[in-house]
Amino acid sequence: MRVNVTVNGRPQQADDVWEGESLLYLLRERLGLPGSKNACEQGECGSCTVRLDGVPVCACLVAAGQAHGRDVVTVEGLAARAGAGEGELSPVQQAFVDAGAVQCGFCTPGLLVAADDLLERDPDPSDADIREALSGNLCRCTGYEKILDAVRLAAARTATAQGD
Repeated sequence: MRVNVTVNGRPQQADDVWEGESLLYLLRERLGLPGSKNACEQGECGSCTVRLDGVPVCACLVAAGQAHGRDVVTVEGLAARAGAGEGELSPVQQAFVDAGAVQCGFCTPGLLVAADDLLERDPDPSDADIREALSGNLCRCTGYEKILDAVRLAAARTATAQGD
């Protein structure tokens, strides 16, 4: 089957997609976007989180054919989506770097997509809101505090930039 999908604002096409192929496989192997990580393949870890029509989903659980005609945003698309220039990071990506929230990096793409979604919906989230939004993402390296700090930092910077 042929799958036509918009990924990070660009129309993409993949041919000979088989029925059981995941969106994660399509993104990583066919479209050359390795940012979303393949860890558990069961939707438990969140490392493959992408936004499908604006909703965070585990790409390992979505059949590639289900993405036909839809819009996908991956970690690679966050900067452009935020209006960052070439070679720049999105506010949430930069906050993760500045807060030291990136260790091995395997969970980071999913956390970034989930955090970006949260901050779009709620620019001033409480700690409980942050924990809830990130609850589907597992990290084996941290105690999560730096990750929470990064989301708080991104929210604060966004508020300052908007003059709140």
